[in-house]
Formats: sequence, C-alpha cells, structure tokens
Amino acid sequence: MPSFEQDLKPLFREKDRREMTFVFDLWSYEDVKTHAQNILHRIEDGTMPCDAPWSGEQVQVLRDWIAGGFEP
Repeated sequence: MPSFEQDLKPLFREKDRREMTFVFDLWSYEDVKTHAQNILHRIEDGTMPCDAPWSGEQVQVLRDWIAGGFEP
C-alpha cells in the first residue's frame, strides 16, 4: 500500500500546494486525509490540478492510499 510521505505527497507539486492553500495544505498528511475524497473527486474530474490531469497511475496511487487506510 502506498504511504503519504513516500508515494502521495511527492505527486503534489509546490504549484499545486500554493493554489490550494485557501482550502487545505496538500503537503499536510492530516489535511489530505481529511479531504481525501474531495481531492480524489477533483482529480478524477480534471479540475485539479488546474494545468494538467494526473496520469491513471498517479490517480491509482491516491485511490490505493485511501483504500489502504491512509498510511502516513
């Protein structure tokens, strides 16, 4: 199962983090865990990140992290 620190956090770029700070911090385990379903929905519908969609592999990392119980 993927972990936040090693697998998921690196997928969020500095630019992504800056653009979302008004809602949550994408580099914060607790913030991403709290908003995981909303983040997944936005990534799946292409509204996040705003400049380019994630690859299927990247989206699957987030899905697996959620399904695996939010490994830190």
